[in-house]
Amino acid sequence: EVQLVESGGGLVQPGGSLRLSCAASGFNFVDDDMSWVRQAPGKGLEWVAGIRRFGETHYPAQSVKGRFTISRDNAKNTLYLQMNSLKSEDTAVYYCNLGFAPSGVRGQGTQVTVSS
Repeated sequence: EVQLVESGGGLVQPGGSLRLSCAASGFNFVDDDMSWVRQAPGKGLEWVAGIRRFGETHYPAQSVKGRFTISRDNAKNTLYLQMNSLKSEDTAVYYCNLGFAPSGVRGQGTQVTVSS
């Protein structure tokens, strides 16, 4: 059974940083592309960043380029999202997603709230 468990969310002031983690199990993490998606209040799902199994990255969300970094540790079966210079519009539930692009397989999410 695929399990994706996100952690690291919380309340942070504008300009602050957070690192999200996603612990993956139940599949061969090293063989799969992964991504982060988010859903802001009242909005649809947004593809934030994707990473290929060999490390190639992609940031389809223009608003996060230069501020967010997706990475993975295949030895630990863990996906990361480093978020810097956070803005209020980054407030959302962030989900770890199996696959390079949004799929139906994701974790329960972790809330990120950017507010002063």
